[in-house]
Amino acid sequence: MKKNPFLAVAGILLAALACGPLTVTSQTAVPVASPEAPLIVMQPSATPFIAASYPTAEAAEISPPQAVGGIQVNVTRAWQEGKQVYAEVCFTLPDASDWTIWKASLNYADQTVQEYGTTLISLQEPGADGQPGLRCDLLEFYVPPDANLDAVTVSIQSLAAYPREGEYCTIYMPKIQQALLERGIAITLECQTVNGAESMQIVSKPETMSQEEAEQIVFSDEFFTVSGPWEFTFDLGN
Repeated sequence: MKKNPFLAVAGILLAALACGPLTVTSQTAVPVASPEAPLIVMQPSATPFIAASYPTAEAAEISPPQAVGGIQVNVTRAWQEGKQVYAEVCFTLPDASDWTIWKASLNYADQTVQEYGTTLISLQEPGADGQPGLRCDLLEFYVPPDANLDAVTVSIQSLAAYPREGEYCTIYMPKIQQALLERGIAITLECQTVNGAESMQIVSKPETMSQEEAEQIVFSDEFFTVSGPWEFTFDLGN
């Protein structure tokens, strides 16, 4: 009669259990605490380790305020904390539009950092008496901890006030129309009501110019940006 292999295996297991509890061994050693060597369990950290030796420094002197295109910009404070360089940047507001830093960079030791974060610090709207407003932002740049920051320059390449709803007619259309006239571009603009809201429209253009070409000219970024640069140099050497 042919033997059933499963019955044979079951018999072996029953015999082993009769002799005592079954012990399963592992190839991984388990640390055991002892008086001489206490057990230390390493738990994963939620944040990366930052060495206490990372440099920290604050600029003692910064370049004075600068005015370009009717806007004055000033870096009031600059400092380094580990892998970040911070700069507090304040600039005057020529009107009540939503002005912000459009393009900036950090330059040091032949290196240029163009990526940055920005946080609003304070905002003072322009006064009714013509007093310009003031906005202050905190810029944050990443640098390696061993970066040579003996001579650092924060460059503000441009400021911008992206048009909000209704501002094309009230603020930007006169500027754009004047610029078109000065350049000899025969495009005429008007504010018209579209879907219940005032909207700047192109009402005439040269016959040789397509509608798309005309819109690219009229709605160009140049009409809501002010180009610098405003550059500020300081020392964060350690």
